Amino acid sequence: MTIKEAINKATMNLKTENIEEPKLKARLLMQFILKQTRQYLIIYDEQKLTPKQEEKYFHHIEDMKNGVPLQHITHKQEFMKMDFYVDDKVLIPRPDTEVLVEEVLKVAERINARKILDLCTGSGAIAISLAKYRENCQITAVDISQEALNVAKKNARKNDVDKQIVFCLSDLFEDVSKEKYDIIVSNPPYIKKEIVKTLDKEVQKEPRIALDGGKDGLDFYRKILHQSHQFLMSKGYLCLEIGYDQKTAIKALIEQEGKYQETYSKKDLCGKDRIFVTKRKD
Repeated sequence: MTIKEAINKATMNLKTENIEEPKLKARLLMQFILKQTRQYLIIYDEQKLTPKQEEKYFHHIEDMKNGVPLQHITHKQEFMKMDFYVDDKVLIPRPDTEVLVEEVLKVAERINARKILDLCTGSGAIAISLAKYRENCQITAVDISQEALNVAKKNARKNDVDKQIVFCLSDLFEDVSKEKYDIIVSNPPYIKKEIVKTLDKEVQKEPRIALDGGKDGLDFYRKILHQSHQFLMSKGYLCLEIGYDQKTAIKALIEQEGKYQETYSKKDLCGKDRIFVTKRKD
């Protein structure tokens, strides 16, 4: 079977299981199997696969049909123009979260931030991106999962920012040292508990702990908003990623706390509400 024939067959197989972007995923998997570029596949699309390559390729296509994300097979995801290692212990970084990182970088530049705290760091995508693009900043990256922190540490080394980041095993602020930060950032679990089990097969393969935001999806926001004030510098900023339908509810939580000011939100590339930024009141 040629490269072209295998990709076409795989695309049809993935389509039958309603896997999103089947052609793209079939092609990316082939690049992974052959360790080649997209251009190579185009130029040599009539090249025959070895029996071993063909067997491995379609074995992983079956995995994907059963909901295994492509990133869990390749252990690779791009975020903020960097490569990240991912597995089933961490949430796969999404392009939407780049909106949050870019806004935090703008805030950091404006206030000359030196210390940033990243809660629920997971793969470390946010913390590592901030360290990479703001070299004079010290980042503390927190997660409740030691397995997630192990992945984040691996990614920090991979992207040469491990000396800028302190990793902390903690349930939110519980074991974070009592110091002050210029910015606290978080992309916490925010999906309603009952909704998690209805998500597509690929998302179901990601760690539930990184998805489940409690009955109304707001459990982590309540805790973060209630405690962040104690850990922020005078006029420090809290930056949060939110679910596309949570703007009104989270705005109400911010106002209810009464500890923040100059609050604003921003949309993602699809025009959906995606982040909140708010400033500590003194």
